[in-house]
Amino acid sequence: MTAAEWGALLLCCDLGGQGARPLTEPQFRELSRRVRGMGPGNAGVNRELEAGDLTRLGYSAGEASRIVSLLDRGALLNRYLEAGRMDGIFPLTCRSGDYPAQMLHKPGGSAPPVFFCAGNRALLRGPFVGLAGSRRLGARGAAFAERAGELAAKEGFVLVTGGAHGADWTAVNACLQNGGRTVVFVPDALRRRVREAGPNCLMLSAGGYDVPFSTARALSRNVWVHKLGESTLIAQTGFGSGGTWRGGVDNLRMGWSSLYVNDDGSPGARALADMGAVPLRRLDSISGLVPYQETFFRDI
Repeated sequence: MTAAEWGALLLCCDLGGQGARPLTEPQFRELSRRVRGMGPGNAGVNRELEAGDLTRLGYSAGEASRIVSLLDRGALLNRYLEAGRMDGIFPLTCRSGDYPAQMLHKPGGSAPPVFFCAGNRALLRGPFVGLAGSRRLGARGAAFAERAGELAAKEGFVLVTGGAHGADWTAVNACLQNGGRTVVFVPDALRRRVREAGPNCLMLSAGGYDVPFSTARALSRNVWVHKLGESTLIAQTGFGSGGTWRGGVDNLRMGWSSLYVNDDGSPGARALADMGAVPLRRLDSISGLVPYQETFFRDI
C-alpha cells in the first residue's frame, strides 16, 4: 500500500465509529488540492502533515487539529484492516491503481475517496452496464430487469447495480444464474453481506465496512451506478421523486453514461424519454444499443 493510499484511509474512513469525524469527499478533495500547491519536497509529499503546515494552508486551529488527529490513527487503522481481512474485505482508495478512472473523471456527482470491497477485485476492469429501477416492480419492469441481467452475462458485461430489492437483485440474480459478473454498491454494512460476494460478484461500501444504512448513502450509490456504466438501463421508475428518477435525471444533466429506459408507458419513463433517455420497447442486446442522445439539458 502506498503512502497516498494510507493517507486516504486515515483521513476518510470511519474505522468502526471511534468518535473521529472523517473528512467528507469535498473536504478531502480540498485538502489534496492545497497540499499539491505546496510543491515537491514539502509536507504531504515527503513527510507527514503537521498542524503548522495546515494553518499555513489556511486551515483554522480547530480544523488543523482534526486533520492531524485523523492522521494519528495508524494503529487503529491497522487493526481495522486486519479485522476486515479476516472477513475477506479489502480497501480500495482513489489513490489505488485499479480505482475506476471513470468514477473520478466524469464530471459532477460523487466519487468516494475510499471503498471497502468483498469479492473479485478483477471485476473492476469492466466493461460495465448499469441497471437501476424501482423496488416494487410490475411485471414489465421485472421482465426487463431479468432480461438485462441475462444479456449482460451473455455479452460479457459486468452488471452494476445499487443492490436494492426489486429491479437491482432481479437483474443481479439473472446475471449470476447465467454465468455473468456483477458489481454491487451496498448502502449498508458490508461486513454483514460478505457471503453474497464471490468470484463473480464484487460488493463495495463507501467509507467503511461496518457503516450502517443511511438515506444519503442509498442516494449516493445511484450516482455510482450511472458513472461506472458505459450505458445505464432503467427497468422502471416513478415520476418526479425517488432514487431511480433522480439518478436518471442527474445522468441526463451530467452526461455520465448513455441512458435507456424501459418504455412501459409510465409517466416516469415518458418524462425521461422526453429529456433525452432512449426508450426501449424491447431489450434485444446491450452491445447493440444506439449511442447516447442529446438532451434538453444541453441548452440550459
